[in-house]
Amino acid sequence: KTVKLQETVQELAMVADSFHTKPLRQYLQSTNRYHVLGLGLKDIQLFEGNRHSLVRVELLSDVPETITDALGDELTEKHSTVASYGGTGGNSTNMHHGQGGKNDEEDNDTERFFRTVSKSIYENYSKPTGWPLILAALPNHHNLFQKVSKNSFLLSNGIEINPESVSIDKLADLAWSIMEPEYLLKLDTLVEKFAQEKADGKGSDDMKEIGVAAVEGRIDTLIIEADRMIPNKLTNLVTGNIQNRDLTNPKVDDLLDDLGELVIKMGGNVMVLTSEKMPSETGLAAIFRY
Repeated sequence: KTVKLQETVQELAMVADSFHTKPLRQYLQSTNRYHVLGLGLKDIQLFEGNRHSLVRVELLSDVPETITDALGDELTEKHSTVASYGGTGGNSTNMHHGQGGKNDEEDNDTERFFRTVSKSIYENYSKPTGWPLILAALPNHHNLFQKVSKNSFLLSNGIEINPESVSIDKLADLAWSIMEPEYLLKLDTLVEKFAQEKADGKGSDDMKEIGVAAVEGRIDTLIIEADRMIPNKLTNLVTGNIQNRDLTNPKVDDLLDDLGELVIKMGGNVMVLTSEKMPSETGLAAIFRY
């Protein structure tokens, strides 16, 4: 698999009998993927984003891109004229209203359009991925969309702007300003959980204890320090024995990297944190399954 990086990374050369994946793992975890829904009265846009970039998604064929796609023949004449590209044919002349009735019908069109869009985005994108959804729309559209949406992944905070009036880079910056607190909260919650589990005897920052737990598949989550390397080697995958070695040895990699790969292989989770965020002084911390 090829991962295209959206930022410059520090050069690092490692010679060992295993791949050194810790820097890449940190990059991928910090992406914290999300969707941005650009919503207007006429049409919608969907974007897929992370910490580093935002790209437009080509919508699936059954996802309505315009209000005409969503409502079809049920669309009022005014909305049909303004929002469609081909009109609705003779069917659009079947509805006759006074001015007040037409305005009410157009408001209903908007609500039904938002409801249809919300359901379609949830079924086709939010539910399968589990990613947060950020709404980018004019301020007067946020309340209505939040009211009619049943999408549990829709964030309460949104971007109050016409998404077509800003560049995609600006939209990405606005989206990450919403996502970053969510991402940092997730990290803080993990650190707090480790402290509690360690106090309850279900966590450790002891290298040897973690080595044994890793080979036994008892680690639920392993937290490792990003910019730290420990020139030790897990020499026995049965006992979890760890020995001091030299990184100049081509058979020796960073112990933190090796333990991370082992925990992933055993079905656990790995988080790579900066030294400022680490909950221990040893370079690693583990939350045990039991």
